[in-house]
Amino acid sequence: MRTLITNIGELTTNAGSGDLADAAVLIDHGRIEWVGPADDVPADPEGCEEVDARGRAVIPGFVDSHSHIVFGGDRSAEFEARMAGQKYAAGGIRSTVAATRAASDDELRAGTRRLLDEMLAQGTTTVEIKSGYGLDVETEKRLVRLAAEVTEEVTFLGAHVVPAEYADRGDEYVDLVIGEMLDACAPHAKWIDVFCETGAFTLPQSRRILEAGLARGLRPRVHASQLGPGDGVRLAVELGAASVDHGTYLTDADVAALAASDTVLTLLPGVEFSTRQPYPDARALIDGGVTVALACDTNPGSSFTSSMSFCIALAVRDMGMTTAEAVWAATAGGAQALRRDDIGVIAVGKRADLVLLDAPSRVHLAYRPGVPLIKHVWKDGVQVR
Repeated sequence: MRTLITNIGELTTNAGSGDLADAAVLIDHGRIEWVGPADDVPADPEGCEEVDARGRAVIPGFVDSHSHIVFGGDRSAEFEARMAGQKYAAGGIRSTVAATRAASDDELRAGTRRLLDEMLAQGTTTVEIKSGYGLDVETEKRLVRLAAEVTEEVTFLGAHVVPAEYADRGDEYVDLVIGEMLDACAPHAKWIDVFCETGAFTLPQSRRILEAGLARGLRPRVHASQLGPGDGVRLAVELGAASVDHGTYLTDADVAALAASDTVLTLLPGVEFSTRQPYPDARALIDGGVTVALACDTNPGSSFTSSMSFCIALAVRDMGMTTAEAVWAATAGGAQALRRDDIGVIAVGKRADLVLLDAPSRVHLAYRPGVPLIKHVWKDGVQVR
């Protein structure tokens, strides 16, 4: 089926054609067939459905390259305590682990679907999903299996934190992660991740985990420098990780290493909002040559938002990004963080994942924070909203 979206007031392509005014896009069987000025639209193909954008803006579908949406339980009390002054610590993850282990597959599946529908309604057309709330072989296997039902971007994060039953025996838990747990989870995953941070995993432990994943064909990602400066960025760059995520506390050496690599730095402003940590200086990072992506980090503890629009507004308001940079980071940047070139852009031959904003410009995503501005969403050429 073909769809022609015409009378687009502002078209963000993230491609060589740049931004276009008074534009049109032709979709054919899930791919972009043509992009250009509305006056140059090819002759109306037979059976083509036409959508009049009425001067509104169109952007690529958001690519959320960092989420933890397969989980059980609720941590709203923890959020309230932080708002009252309690400091965030990685150990809070363990409370979600207990609830997740107790949940059935159907309960986890229903919660995941609810969040996915919530994301899609807000313009997110591609989602990466991590495990990490099981921390035992059987539950981690369940989490990656359930995630694989809804996305091809599945990350095995058995190394989220050391579970309570392995307290003071971190190296033994790493043995489990890179042995029986990896054997069970690798068939369902594309990526491997580790939380290389004080209170989670040390540099030597993180290296063992990522190298074991690489040996099994899983590509590396790294949580790093969320709670303070550390060695995770250096390890991520050394091992060719697609993305290092958080980056709240970076050294000059970290920035230089990222700028000289093809590792994307994925910033997660919802975390800083929810934990009251300082926002990263995205302006300095971009000016320093670092490739930056934006993601929500949807999870019940440190960032329970699924709104990429909200994260864009935070990036513009508190991290020094222009709206154009923030939208790029939430679309093409997320695609680069997933090593994908078929999404995050509006160009001939790419997947037809598009968002029609109920606004004349993408600037309104930051200009009108909290306002529902997603008019229509197309996923693989099908209008899903």
